[in-house]
Amino acid sequence: METMGRHIITELWGCDTNKLNDIGFIEKLFVDAALEAGAEVREVAFHKFAPQGVSGVVIISESHLTIHSFPEHGYASIDVYTCGDRIDPHVASDYISRELHAKTSEVVEIPRGMGPIAIANKKTVEVGMA
Repeated sequence: METMGRHIITELWGCDTNKLNDIGFIEKLFVDAALEAGAEVREVAFHKFAPQGVSGVVIISESHLTIHSFPEHGYASIDVYTCGDRIDPHVASDYISRELHAKTSEVVEIPRGMGPIAIANKKTVEVGMA
């Protein structure tokens, strides 16, 4: 293994605002995304803010997935961090982006545990309406 972990930071814009504000949907989405990537879910904690927004974390054996949603902006800040090389964090990130119907997804991968931080790659995807 070249790194101790892979940290995917995803900026999602143009998301379905109702989904971003639905704690039940968000919690299930994040558990499903972890399972889709082949991760082992350990703990789940989510909080609904007033008047809007959801923050939460799914702790996996391989590390974690987090969200901070801003329905008023159609925006979600997503982190998927996996240790080892068994789980591809892009699988979970892409799954979340699709399910939130993001129009734009900006993804940055940061390898962890290699010394000075270096951005491995960055990808921006403009998603067309189906």
